[in-house]
Amino acid sequence: MTAINHPRPTFSAEEAAAVLHALFGVSGRLEALPSERDQNFRVTAADGREFIFKIVNAAEPQTAVAFQTALLRHVEAVDPDLPVPRIVPTPEGEDFGFATGRGGERHALRLVTWLAGTPLAEAQKTPGTLRDLGRVLGRLDWALQSFGHPGAHHAFDWEIREVPRSRARLSHIADPARRRLVETVLDTYDSRVAPALKRLRCGVIHNDANDWNLLVAGPTGGPITGLIDFGDAVHSPLVAELAIACAYAMLGAASPVEAAAAIVAGYHAELPLQEAEFEVLMDLVAARLAVSVSISATRHAAAAENPYLLVSEKPAWDLLERLARIDRRIATAILRKACGLEAAPGVRRLGEWLAANRRTLAPMLRPHPARQRKCVLDLGSPDAPLPKASAAGDHAAADRAYAELQKAHGFDLGLGPHGEKRTVYTAPFFRSALIDGARRDLHLGLDVFAPAGTPLYTPLAAKVVAATVNPAPQDYGGLLLLEHEPEPGLRFQTLWGHLDHASVRERRVGEELPAGAFVARLGDYAENGGWVPHLHLQLVASPYDDASIIPGVGEEAFREVWAELFPAPYDFAGLPPETFERGGRDRASLLAARKARLGPNLSVSYREPLKMVRGEDVWLIDDTGRAYLDCYNNVAHVGHCHPRVVDAITRQVPVLNTNTRYLHDTIVDYTERLATTLPPELDTFFVLCTGSEANELALRMARTCTARRDVLVLDWAYHGNTQGLVDISPYKYKRKGGAGRPEHTHELPVPDPYRAPSGWPAAEIGERYADEAVRRIGRMAADGRAPGAFIAETIPSVAGQIFLPPGYLRAVYAAVRAAGGLCIADEVQVGFGRVGNAMWAFEEHGVVPDIVTMGKPIGNGHPLAVVAVRREIAERFANGMEYFNTFGGNPVSCAAGLAVLDVLEEERLLPNAAEQGGYLLTGMRRLMERHPAVGDVRGRGLFFGIELVRDRATKEHAGAEAAAVVNRARELGVLMGTDGPFDNVVKLRPPMTFRREHADILLDVLGEAIRDVLG
Repeated sequence: MTAINHPRPTFSAEEAAAVLHALFGVSGRLEALPSERDQNFRVTAADGREFIFKIVNAAEPQTAVAFQTALLRHVEAVDPDLPVPRIVPTPEGEDFGFATGRGGERHALRLVTWLAGTPLAEAQKTPGTLRDLGRVLGRLDWALQSFGHPGAHHAFDWEIREVPRSRARLSHIADPARRRLVETVLDTYDSRVAPALKRLRCGVIHNDANDWNLLVAGPTGGPITGLIDFGDAVHSPLVAELAIACAYAMLGAASPVEAAAAIVAGYHAELPLQEAEFEVLMDLVAARLAVSVSISATRHAAAAENPYLLVSEKPAWDLLERLARIDRRIATAILRKACGLEAAPGVRRLGEWLAANRRTLAPMLRPHPARQRKCVLDLGSPDAPLPKASAAGDHAAADRAYAELQKAHGFDLGLGPHGEKRTVYTAPFFRSALIDGARRDLHLGLDVFAPAGTPLYTPLAAKVVAATVNPAPQDYGGLLLLEHEPEPGLRFQTLWGHLDHASVRERRVGEELPAGAFVARLGDYAENGGWVPHLHLQLVASPYDDASIIPGVGEEAFREVWAELFPAPYDFAGLPPETFERGGRDRASLLAARKARLGPNLSVSYREPLKMVRGEDVWLIDDTGRAYLDCYNNVAHVGHCHPRVVDAITRQVPVLNTNTRYLHDTIVDYTERLATTLPPELDTFFVLCTGSEANELALRMARTCTARRDVLVLDWAYHGNTQGLVDISPYKYKRKGGAGRPEHTHELPVPDPYRAPSGWPAAEIGERYADEAVRRIGRMAADGRAPGAFIAETIPSVAGQIFLPPGYLRAVYAAVRAAGGLCIADEVQVGFGRVGNAMWAFEEHGVVPDIVTMGKPIGNGHPLAVVAVRREIAERFANGMEYFNTFGGNPVSCAAGLAVLDVLEEERLLPNAAEQGGYLLTGMRRLMERHPAVGDVRGRGLFFGIELVRDRATKEHAGAEAAAVVNRARELGVLMGTDGPFDNVVKLRPPMTFRREHADILLDVLGEAIRDVLG
């Protein structure tokens, strides 16, 4: 071991046979085998047994011979199934002996069992074979963890820690380029590997798992049947075992890193690698090759006349040059994924963090990409027009093709998805360095097609790492690399390609950009490699210093690796998952199925119906991934799918969900909590499922307690969908399909300040409406039809978002009670803090109803409704007839209700409603000043009505115009509705989580929609 070219022993076959028989008592046929330092013979004994007879190099110290022998004995004891040779002792029980050579030198002799098989050098290196090789080496190194021997500690050129010795051989490498290549490998070893090796696990390893030292079943490969020749065994870093085996297996492989990955995966399954070992493995492969080629170079100098040596070392040089073109981080990632690990430590955390925090990121484009109409373009097809046209330089054709796509699909943003396999990457630099003959064709970023000059903004605070221009055809053009660290220990980068050159030059390396800051503009054809104007946005999970070496396109074979090193940037870009993941039926077929299976009088909203697939806070997301600002659906009181409410429901569902005939805490906890929000007089509760049930029960209570059927309502009121409630809802019985006013229903005019008679002074409107109502109640009493109940929304909603004038409700309540009736406040839509300054809208009028009904918002969409009533009324209602509602007050619904109350309090949503409501009302009144068709703006908290008229003087209803405004707003990404007797009032009831940025969007869209429709 101490001399690489020490003369081999020179025993003849006859001499070796004689020594074999004399020492071991074995006779048979001897066949010489190749060996670099020792002399080996295959022995076939007379009885058919086969052995390897080794005559050890005389320069080999006896401790080394004893070490190798002890090693094999240890393996036999610890893991007897490992396919390694077994020691055959002498008849006297000695594991080895000695003989004198022709020159008087003393040689150690050892006999071991013969292992059948084909050398791997003469067989196929299938992935299974390579994986099994790794498995065998892992088992061996595990077995040797408990083995030690003085002979294991020695230094020689092939031990990985002796790589620096190769510098002394550099002068023998004649080619300057190759010499620089080896120097680079040695420099990397000195700077990065040598310091790391001091901290890595060490043990005794085989150290020479080359193709001739490995046996398989036959020429087609298969499991490893033998690992032979422990002559290079040494105490060394464990990872060197793998590096050496990989270096040999990678020689001449079409996909060398995949070959190494198979070995590493097998090894890791038996003896798991540590993180630091993964980090140096590929550097050690290169280092082993550097040792090999440098040693070969010294032999060239001594035997230059032998050209065969150039041929034998060619695969090593080829692999060394190839490794220089392969990013070590990517190669290491391939190895890690083969072992079932993350492509790099912690990379999955990036995707998890972005998914959890995507709602807090600043928009990359304005308007926010989530709000824009999007279309995922098929750029993987050979017929895809955009890349072909632009790559060929036919910019006009590319523009026409893109315009046709926009017209056909009606989108603002075109998107090229992450992970798409494409045929358009034809430039030479798209050839694969990892796989022979392959091209890189898997897109590793997100393409966002928008006009040249479109400004881009960073979603997170960033530092500029690189700013460059790559002008070659099909290259990036302007290119930026930004680094982000949103929380300690989570650092990643983003690559921004195809940018305007001037804006890239504005950026400085090291520059800090706050979240939302301008980054750059999109470049045109001449600036971005000839492509149709677009952004290539790519997440980079492992930091780089040089943006030019980050691959934007990868090989399909390593899709799983790319997905972690360069994960999909959809969350970072602000694109909802639904943009790329479609499910269920398309809109047309879904609409047809509804018509076929559901009742024909079930309506849909908007001229072009929407298919919603997800709700998130103030947003509803449709099947194309477009997010609509929901300013209409007041059921989601604290925002769609509020995590606190979802969690409460999820935790309760698997525990208990039953009816109120059994005792459970939740219904009592909920009603006790709800009672704290109401006047003390309203101290008794019935818990139900829907607002209609609540109003039906309230009506039944009033009729039972007063023994009267007559009910007083406001004109155009709507209270629910049961027949009993339709009968007291003018909005239903007076419109198409209605049967007209029932005899027991009596209407009061809606006290609408905007449409009050022109002669009424503003200060007297409430009093005059109240006087008329009191007179009507008096006539009813005189006619023997005194009302059993007066039911009214505190803010009549479907009547047109009417805010009752001051004093009106107090006077009517007093008159009804004086006539012996009960007062019911329908707070289904307007209660629960929506008005901002109070929990209940009736509080603003200084009244306390006898009965309050609530529904819709109190469960945030979960079926939950409540009737709150004075105790004496509940007791009078308890006339012997049981009231039972199967699922009213079930534990799951009550858990949802408690969560809603928690959110209202903890997120201070009432003050928020007051603040945003004031801001919105001011903005809407400015719109009114600019647009004569806006006759009136009214609102409080987060409850608004905008009444549109054809003429302010006559106040002629503009129902068609209101519908057009609402549909235009829907096109612009904001959902609103219409109400009022003539559907001319734009109705706005956003979730209580509405913030200033949402208010600004609403005002902008309202202004644009009104301008587009009304001029």
